[in-house]
Amino acid sequence: MNQIDLKGQHAVVTGGGQGLGYAMAKRMIASGAIVTLWDMDGPLLETAVSALGGSSGSATVDVTDYDGVESALKQTERARGPVSIVINSAGIAGPAASLDAYDLAMWKKIIDVNLTGTFHVCRAVVPGMKARGYGRIVNIASIAGKEGNPNASAYSASKAGVIGLTKSLGKELAGLDIAVNCITPATAETRILEQLTPEFIDYMRSKIPRGRFLEVEEAAAMVAWLVSRENSFTTAAVFDLSGGRATY
Repeated sequence: MNQIDLKGQHAVVTGGGQGLGYAMAKRMIASGAIVTLWDMDGPLLETAVSALGGSSGSATVDVTDYDGVESALKQTERARGPVSIVINSAGIAGPAASLDAYDLAMWKKIIDVNLTGTFHVCRAVVPGMKARGYGRIVNIASIAGKEGNPNASAYSASKAGVIGLTKSLGKELAGLDIAVNCITPATAETRILEQLTPEFIDYMRSKIPRGRFLEVEEAAAMVAWLVSRENSFTTAAVFDLSGGRATY
């Protein structure tokens, strides 16, 4: 494992109780950061923090609730100091269905969690980063946000929105030492697969030229550099993790 220096940094990872978020938290702790996990699932957070050890903490947060996000940020910074790194990993896939049959409530829920939740967290943390003149934000988008997946219109649209949000915010903050980037992973081996049918899972795997799903540690390795001080120039960018699937 390459040693990336994150000493003195305090990271918040949304959706950090499991999957990609947990793997990224683990990698950042190995690089010297302290990490606060934000997740809706309190028991899951307890298990994650127990496994990660004393360099981690947690707060139960619903990213669709802006007041709750602001409250969690205040609690987090009182406990462990200013937040200099944010990973927006909270997200849901939703069911597979054609657009003309897509459940209206589920469409709203997916957009609220994946896109509006990312906006809420960024809106809350950016003022502090601007005041301190430093920050690193990585938003977890998806290859679906680039290419669109059939029977996943809500998820694809939400992740395309995350890409657009990242580019916009990155340009807004480009005059400061605040980098805002996103990654576009192909399907990873996480619990999000539990929301999908076996047929859709097979379809997703067949689209990846490497012939397998992304391993969470591979995503964590890329993100560890993106949130480091060494990433001092690249911002408003999209980093591919699609195993060769992406066409742009």
